[in-house]
Amino acid sequence: MVFEGLSNKLQETIKKFKGKGRVTEKDVKQMMREIKLALLEADVNFKVVKDFIEKVSERAVGQDVLESLTPGQQVIKIVNEEMISLMGSSQSKVTFSSKPPTVYMMVGLQGSGKTTTTGKLSNLLRKQGKKPLLVACDVYRPAAIKQLQVVGGQLDVDVFAMEDNKNPVEIANAAIKHATANQYDLVIIDTAGRLHIDEELMGELENIKMAVKPQEILLVVDSMTGQDAVNVAKTFNEKLGIDGIILTKLDGDTRGGAALSVKAVTGKPIKFIGLGEKLNEIEPFFPDRMASRILGMGDVLSLIEKAQEAFDDKKALELERKMRTQQFTLDDFLDQMQQIKKMGPLNQILGMVPGLNANALKNVDIDEKKMVHFEAIIQSMTKKERQDPSIINGSRRKRIAKGSGTTVQQVNRLLKDFENMKKMFKSMTEMTKFSKRGKKGFGKFRMPF
Repeated sequence: MVFEGLSNKLQETIKKFKGKGRVTEKDVKQMMREIKLALLEADVNFKVVKDFIEKVSERAVGQDVLESLTPGQQVIKIVNEEMISLMGSSQSKVTFSSKPPTVYMMVGLQGSGKTTTTGKLSNLLRKQGKKPLLVACDVYRPAAIKQLQVVGGQLDVDVFAMEDNKNPVEIANAAIKHATANQYDLVIIDTAGRLHIDEELMGELENIKMAVKPQEILLVVDSMTGQDAVNVAKTFNEKLGIDGIILTKLDGDTRGGAALSVKAVTGKPIKFIGLGEKLNEIEPFFPDRMASRILGMGDVLSLIEKAQEAFDDKKALELERKMRTQQFTLDDFLDQMQQIKKMGPLNQILGMVPGLNANALKNVDIDEKKMVHFEAIIQSMTKKERQDPSIINGSRRKRIAKGSGTTVQQVNRLLKDFENMKKMFKSMTEMTKFSKRGKKGFGKFRMPF
């Protein structure tokens, strides 16, 4: 989960204050001490922590808080608002040139995930109607050009490369001419990185910048490097002038310091975050949603957006009709599982549910392998068996188990879960009928989970 350690500590601190009917200055000081320690342990920049604590303390000991009816909740509201402000107040979108092609220059150190992020960004913006061209300008790292070509191939996005040319400025210029001639409206240049910042690297990047005049320079930063990530961002901004930051590897064991420090230190916004290795695991950065996730308040808007992206509207209406008419089959069950998988890892999805903190999720058995087994079992059935599971006798169960590489017990469990779901749908349909007649719908019905 994103910022698990920081999230746990802050939520524990907040929990002590939530229900307080009366809050004194001493209480606020104690809370600030605990928050300060949590932030420093998460590798947040010391000056950023100091400023944050001062701002929250100043607002939290005001008369309107101490004398309010719910002072504990008022203090939490202030912490949330100041955390949003720290990360940039509002979403910062990438901008586009009035005359195509729009050129983005991707910069960063080796190992930050720059090449993969270049592909991810092209995929995300293509969904917004753009026609992207990726440009391989890293002529030093072995197989860097090949890596970008592989990423482009997986996404079906074109890649421009000149493997015999070792001059990145010439490659970038040629790519823009190619893009203009072939009606690409977006050019994303993957530049070279180093293991550390040096004059040679910066000189080369400045030359590319002067030659192509990019609409935006986007710095890709590995969030798992903590405070080092902030120092890298600061140096790149001072020497090159960046327009935005993309934080990668936020799904790892990251302490969160980079996301909470980088905007305050550089003055430049975080525009996107990478949440996994898959080429669709990138999303726009919303400071308010991230603050909500960290403080255990959930992220309902992102959850809805993921669901809208993953679920097909026509299929959803058809499914509703089948539920009402009791025609829900194992094919429909499989379809639902596959659409849920599209939303991303289950622990990330559950982390967006309000009130579910990281500690609670540790006790939840998120067995994604079970979903894989269920898919294999259903796909090993005949069409007739999927339409009418009642015909699946003992010998059929053995055949299905063998064909799916599972056990008869796992086949039985799937069929039981499916029957429970059908019963639930039936009960829900009956509840709806009762409620339409003006009667109470729920009766003695209890969810089977």
